[in-house]
Amino acid sequence: MKIFKAIIFFLLFCLTAHSQSKYDSTYFQNDKANLKLELKKEANNSFSSNKFNLSDYEYDPLKTKINYTALTGLGAIYLGAGIGVHIYQRNAWWKDNRTSFHFQNDWQYALWSDKLGHFFAATLLVHAFSAGLEAANFQTNDAMLYGTITALAFQYYVEIEDGFGANWGFSPGDAIANTLGAGYALSQFYFPYLQNFQFKYSYYPSVKMRRGEHNGNIFDDYEGQKIWLSFNMKNILSGSIAEVWPAFINLAVGMGSKDLDGLGGGRREIFIALDFNVLELPLHGKIGNFVKNTLNYFHLPMPGLRISPDSAFFVFLF
Repeated sequence: MKIFKAIIFFLLFCLTAHSQSKYDSTYFQNDKANLKLELKKEANNSFSSNKFNLSDYEYDPLKTKINYTALTGLGAIYLGAGIGVHIYQRNAWWKDNRTSFHFQNDWQYALWSDKLGHFFAATLLVHAFSAGLEAANFQTNDAMLYGTITALAFQYYVEIEDGFGANWGFSPGDAIANTLGAGYALSQFYFPYLQNFQFKYSYYPSVKMRRGEHNGNIFDDYEGQKIWLSFNMKNILSGSIAEVWPAFINLAVGMGSKDLDGLGGGRREIFIALDFNVLELPLHGKIGNFVKNTLNYFHLPMPGLRISPDSAFFVFLF
């Protein structure tokens, strides 16, 4: 999964961002709206209407100035990471296999593990970019919007480069997955209830990888990867069940694949597992919230079941 190389670069550098929690930001937006309304009422009561009309413009008492020093530094880091990704992928795939731009439909590639990976990668890139922008004092809604646009721009750049690869091609399926993933991340901000449904990633080296039989690396070791959808049961349930349900335990449904032959054949596997809600960790402040929100994109080993195509119990399901 080529896009995961980019994510590792960007997440490492985004650790310098120390962004506020998206969850905190959502509630903060509500508080800010109430405060702005109160200030607006006071201002309209304090000045005569013939002097000015406060409704003619939007006054945000909590808006901070953009930190251009931080923005420039983060921009340089992102640019350097992007160049590093370009050089790596150019040497790995594009350098000696250039051809005219073309499309390649690969919907069944890796039994959808690749497409789900692109979806997940988009959500994670939006998090990385928006965190950096928030660290530079962008308003949260602006950071999310620009972060989404930047994430999509980067992913489409990779897809366009693939379009010139003799062994690849611009994949409409990848492009759709990228767009849906970035759109979902943005929707989680504007519709906070969606934050109860979090896509996550886990990896444990496949048998082929452990035996040295896999020709690629961990990024295209699809048989070792799983994409999860985690449900925050504490918030989803209601009544007495919600009261007794532990807040740090979620339920997750995951998908993986085995016995891939590179031609669309193989075995798709479905899992159900407990999932640790890292947002309940007692970490606070900019750094703590950033760490929690970042860890929330990864499924930690927990007890689980494989329910298809056969059944099996795992004490620690990666």
